[in-house]
Amino acid sequence: MKRREIVGALERNRSKWGWAFVAPGLVFFSVFSFYPMLNAIWTSFFNKRLLSLKKPVFIGLQNYQKVLGSEDFWNSARATATFTVGVFVPLFIMSLLFAALITNMKRGKRFAQAALYSPAVLSSVVAALIWLLMLDPRGLANQFVNWISMTPGIDHQWLSSATMVQVSTMIVYVWKYLGYFTILFVTGIGKIPDSVNEAALMDGAGPIRRFFSITLPLLRPTTVLVSVMILIQCMKTFSTQYLFTQSGAPLAPINVITLNIYNTAMRDLNIGRASVMSTLLFLLMLGLTWIQLRTSRNSEADL
Repeated sequence: MKRREIVGALERNRSKWGWAFVAPGLVFFSVFSFYPMLNAIWTSFFNKRLLSLKKPVFIGLQNYQKVLGSEDFWNSARATATFTVGVFVPLFIMSLLFAALITNMKRGKRFAQAALYSPAVLSSVVAALIWLLMLDPRGLANQFVNWISMTPGIDHQWLSSATMVQVSTMIVYVWKYLGYFTILFVTGIGKIPDSVNEAALMDGAGPIRRFFSITLPLLRPTTVLVSVMILIQCMKTFSTQYLFTQSGAPLAPINVITLNIYNTAMRDLNIGRASVMSTLLFLLMLGLTWIQLRTSRNSEADL
């Protein structure tokens, strides 16, 4: 009996210390993440204006009806979807290929990973400013393309054409996050047992066959994780589009939902409608996270 009491006391003491260490993180998350999310959802049901001294008026679902019936919102949804698809496809494929190449390198793995990962250390603002200089009519982007195509003096309108400004924002994101997701794939490939590849090698399977028949199927949990992270990261994009429009780029092609939320709140002073768009974006990202968790559990069960 005494032994049980001692073990119980130790468990209670350990639990208290656990809560003590977790409490600061819980408080920080509650104040700066959980409360703003709940407040945005609550505010979406009110007619609230920024800097107004009038008491917000409860209007129910009117804000949702106006936002969902707004052409500007659906243009933002199209811009976000275009940006997401344009970033997801090359970023996913390139990071997977680079991960496979780095894994099979005999020398220089550390250097290759560091070189690819270095842009991810930069903030989104700094990355956008760097590319603003490169995409200038006199910048390196025009010079490089003109050198390849042998068309000196041509301005490819990276920041003025509707199509090219979309491509420009995609390039910035692929460049910035390529190394980050490559490292995730490298980690996932490293968890695959060597015995599996050795057995396939003894059976005469070549590198391409091993990649598609062994590496990709066993990499499914990492693939799902990376896919959802890329989608969420793309939907949260803001800094690049904001800085590009402030530098004179056309707004409509890159008016993603986050930028529309900012302009609706800060330019139009309509906090209610901005909260509606924030809530819709939050629900979409929450759904993607749920899919990722569910798929990961199913993948682990299959393995």
